[in-house]
Amino acid sequence: MKLFLIAGEPSGDRLGAALMAGMKILVPDVRFEGVGGPLMHAEGLESLFPMDELSVMGIAEVLPRYAALKRRIRQCADAVIEGEPTAMIGIDSPDFNLRVARLVKLARPEQRTVHYVAPSVWAWRPKRAAKMAKWIDHVLALLPFEPPYMTAAGMTCDFVGHPVVAEPRAPRSETRAFRENIGRHPMLLALPGSRRSEVQRLAPVIGEVLARVRDVHPNAGVLLPTVPSVADLVHDLTQDWPIRPQIIQDPSGKRIAFQAADVAIAASGTVSLELAANRVPMVIAYDMSPLSMWLMRRMALIDTVTLVNLVSDTRVVPEFLGKDCRADRIAPALLDLLADSQRTAAQQAAMELTMQRLGEGGEPPGLRAARSVLNFLA
Repeated sequence: MKLFLIAGEPSGDRLGAALMAGMKILVPDVRFEGVGGPLMHAEGLESLFPMDELSVMGIAEVLPRYAALKRRIRQCADAVIEGEPTAMIGIDSPDFNLRVARLVKLARPEQRTVHYVAPSVWAWRPKRAAKMAKWIDHVLALLPFEPPYMTAAGMTCDFVGHPVVAEPRAPRSETRAFRENIGRHPMLLALPGSRRSEVQRLAPVIGEVLARVRDVHPNAGVLLPTVPSVADLVHDLTQDWPIRPQIIQDPSGKRIAFQAADVAIAASGTVSLELAANRVPMVIAYDMSPLSMWLMRRMALIDTVTLVNLVSDTRVVPEFLGKDCRADRIAPALLDLLADSQRTAAQQAAMELTMQRLGEGGEPPGLRAARSVLNFLA
């Protein structure tokens, strides 16, 4: 069996690696081709080109790189058409992967296509499911309420759980030793994103937030886990932060940081679920170009972008998006979490419910995803 996988960003790389690990358990002689990051490489994938070429989000951000992205779409499609894999599996990044699937299906209609991560048609652009069904046969959904949207459009779909529930956590003994060694309190987690455009917009805002936090908590510490593709930018943009962060790149250090933190300020996205898995209270901040932000708001069908709020059906995690992504609004919410145990308890209850609904304690989602692919192919 040969599978062609395409991931376009770090969260997709994690999903892809978990799926690949599950596949190797069920089909030991499986082979992999496609595009991925370091985690998928560790599972046996040689990427056609660096995955971070695809890590771009927002209409205004994509336009300058449109020609290069279009060439990569063609390159991936040609590789699938010529290689004739058992299945092509696009992992998230729908604007890229669905274009690849379209070219593949037009040239080779019998090619089996899978998309891992159902597009959020419940949040915006609901007609995407019907368009997607022209090129995609089967969908792997991360959220329990998504399969009906996909099956209504004509695709098969399984809820496979979210990989965040199976990610290892640091031992509490290591976390205690880490905090004692640093000697700072409270400990904040700063997460400005995994895309360069996100970091460029959020790092200055987080720096201003930290100045306000330091006024109230002069002994506060800051941990900043990041990924190699933006580590240089993170280092440059945090040089003048009023609290110098400890920048962390290795996975074990990141796990300790997530366990050691008292609160977090994070970019919108999958990271909110990582924080929930570690029960870290959070505030969410996000900004894009004015054009991209305006279009997103015009098309939104929901009143929150934070997955913890959505899955738990609460609104306990505060969000500061677009014009509200300002230090004078974010800092009070962060300070409230540090001062108000009731707010913290409400978030932790929502996180507990979120993790239960995403499959915590059950079969690893990567293995469930692999089983779903095999059942579909059978």
